[in-house]
Formats: sequence, C-alpha cells, structure tokens
Amino acid sequence: IIHVLSETYLKVFSGEVLGIVGASGVGKSTLLHVLGGLDKPVKGQVLFKEENIYKQGNSFLEKFRNIHIGFVFQFFNLLPDFTAIENTMFPALIQNKKVSIAKERAEYLLSEVGMKDRMNHKPGELSGGESQRVALARGLMNQPDLLLADEPTGNLDAYASDQLIELIRRLNKEFNQTFVLVTHSQRVAGQLDRVLELIDGNVNSVNQSLVI
Repeated sequence: IIHVLSETYLKVFSGEVLGIVGASGVGKSTLLHVLGGLDKPVKGQVLFKEENIYKQGNSFLEKFRNIHIGFVFQFFNLLPDFTAIENTMFPALIQNKKVSIAKERAEYLLSEVGMKDRMNHKPGELSGGESQRVALARGLMNQPDLLLADEPTGNLDAYASDQLIELIRRLNKEFNQTFVLVTHSQRVAGQLDRVLELIDGNVNSVNQSLVI
C-alpha cells in the first residue's frame, strides 16, 4: 500500500473556488479522485451533504458522480470523432435525458464559454484553449454541485490560462457553482478564493497575500 493521503481533513464550502497546490506526485490528483467518488480511501470518509459516499455500493457512486460531480481534465478527454456539442451532451445522455433537452443545454453552455460559433467542430479542429472550454461546458452539463478540475490550465499558454480562469470566475458568480482546481501555477492560484497546499499527505492553508 502506498500512503498518499494521511490525516487529511478538507472542507469545501458551497459556492467557492478552491485551489489545491503542491509538488508533483504529492497526491493532488488522488485527492480529487477521492473527492469525486473515483478512488475509495483505505480508511476515513468523504461526506457529501452529511452522507458518507463510500458507505454505499458502486451503483450509488456511479449515480452520485453523474448527478453531483463534474470533471475537467488537463488533457481534455474529448472524444475525437464527435463535435463539441456532441461531447458536451454526453453526460446528459448518460442520464437518459431527451436529446432535444440535452442539445438545448449544450448550446447554452457552449455559448456561455464563448464557443457558440465552434460547437459543430471536432476536437482536432479546436485549439487547446477551445478544447478546454468545451471540457468545461461538458463538466457543467448536468448542473453538478461540485466541479473538480485537474490542472485545467496545464496545457494552455498564459493568455489562454487567464481567459479560462476568468471564465471559471464568471460561471462561479452566475451559477453559484463550486469549483475545486488542482494547479501548479501560482498565477492561477492567486486568482482563486482560497488555496490549500498538500504536503506529505496533509492539507495546509496558504496565505493568499503570499501567492503571486
């Protein structure tokens, strides 16, 4: 057994944009996976609305993830043979929502993230910044309570990175959407509500005034 997280206590407040920083390999992605119902901890619990999500079976976790959690990955994970709008619709279709309803929401979200004129393009025709915007729209498709983003700006230049964080802040205010972002970038961390650092399996608060 490799102990990645130890004595980790973390509380995420509704409506905040929380950053998780730390050295490579310290367990930031593992922490996101635990929060999102992907990796069950050996011990301890993850409470969502006062309910331990890992006390339930796999079918509960699958439903929990699809309804309550949105994911955005560093490498986008868009399906290459499908258009931006089709990629965005998939989480809703997995919930067996009507195609017409899923399409209407996907069009709305893609417009919100500045992709109105690119929604019928496939990932290979999009820039990195555009692909990440589609991934963000997809993550918001089912109106999740919590959106987890693993290095969402990791493959973007400074300009595209700033645009994405500005977009996240706007969506946070418009939808009261809760975000947890893993990042290596102090530039990104400095734009968030609160920043925690993962060191030796423990979460520590970071003084925002020291983040540039």
